[in-house]
Amino acid sequence: MVDIATRVYNHTWKIDPIVRSVLDTDFYKLLMAQTIWRRHRDVRVTFGIQNRTTSVRIADLVDEGELREQLDHVRSLSLTRGESTWLRGNTFYGVRQMFSPDFIAWLESFRFPDYHLEKQDGQYVLTFEGPWVETTMWEIPALAILNELRSKGVTRSMGKFELQVLYARAMTRVWEKIQALKQLPNLSVADFGTRRRHGFLWQDWCVQAMTEGLGPSFSGTSNCLIALRREVEAVGTNAHELPMVYTALAGDDEAAMARAPYEVLSDWMQDYGGNLRIILPDTYGTTQFLANAPDWVASWTGIRIDSKEPIEGGEEAIRWWEARGQNPKEKLAIFSDGLDVEPIIRIHRRFNGRMRLGFGWGTLLTNDFRGLVAGDALDPISIVCKVVSVDGRPAVKLSDNPTKAIGPYEEVERYRRVFHTETQTAQPVLV
Repeated sequence: MVDIATRVYNHTWKIDPIVRSVLDTDFYKLLMAQTIWRRHRDVRVTFGIQNRTTSVRIADLVDEGELREQLDHVRSLSLTRGESTWLRGNTFYGVRQMFSPDFIAWLESFRFPDYHLEKQDGQYVLTFEGPWVETTMWEIPALAILNELRSKGVTRSMGKFELQVLYARAMTRVWEKIQALKQLPNLSVADFGTRRRHGFLWQDWCVQAMTEGLGPSFSGTSNCLIALRREVEAVGTNAHELPMVYTALAGDDEAAMARAPYEVLSDWMQDYGGNLRIILPDTYGTTQFLANAPDWVASWTGIRIDSKEPIEGGEEAIRWWEARGQNPKEKLAIFSDGLDVEPIIRIHRRFNGRMRLGFGWGTLLTNDFRGLVAGDALDPISIVCKVVSVDGRPAVKLSDNPTKAIGPYEEVERYRRVFHTETQTAQPVLV
């Protein structure tokens, strides 16, 4: 097992680059990229970084030269022969050849496009503009780089023994969490922590700890490279960017805008089946999405409950399935928003036996160093990389939590009217 403290102490980035592979990304990015490549490869999309934790001035903590060095390294990466073979021959969600030969051929030739970087009020303005199928690939590496450079900025001044104690305490914390979760019957939990991880080596350690500590209750990791190396399941489905882009493409046609989130599902249904048919209804508000959904949507395998308060979201899903003639006990509900041990236990106690449960455990698995460094300097922050514009038009996300809304104010208000989500309750955003 890697001695992380020594590796950090002796760090040279050319031995340990932050992003090591095209596959050092989340599985859902590849699934979505295939759908985008098939249907919308000519659409131009801009992605941008947004640090919701504005009190943390990343541009003051992360050296611009180091940031550019890591971003430029990502632009030099290409899919290796072994990685291509894994994608071509491996079984994902029980399906062999999930990715078509023509898409794999495109991915083998793929190189990350250029980026634009500047500083503004203590934050980095980092954007990626180009064909959607290319810019979408930047989301996970960009976030991983910013988070790990921030971590390195804090740990760089620590001595070897101080680092040993830091990682020993963090490891103990993770292991105690795992032991608490191990007591839950019928548990299914996955690592969703790539985007805001403390570092690659730390995420890899967390996956190994979950593999040993949880056994069959550990359902896999979203990180493709770690899934390949550790021979665990690669997990993930889709994200908010699909309805964001589809809706922006509708322009000012409000009827087309309202239909767009369901067109996403129609396209997805043509590409994928089984446990990949998980609806993510909260881009413009869960309640209106479920109320207006075509009947065929209720037949899908399950739902991901993200930005809505989880107990409220779970109960709403059960009522919706029952109203549509479906048996909730046969449905899968995946909870994934800012989870840690206590919320997982609370959600599990409420819904175990009422529906099938899955948990995507992210930032507070792979980046929980809260209180371990003076001044809370290693506490995780809420930072995202989202669609900013589509073919020159602004993109919008409303969410069930208005605190997470993204887009120009006038457009956000217009979307609220189109999707009838004028009244929402704000919730704090931890990660």
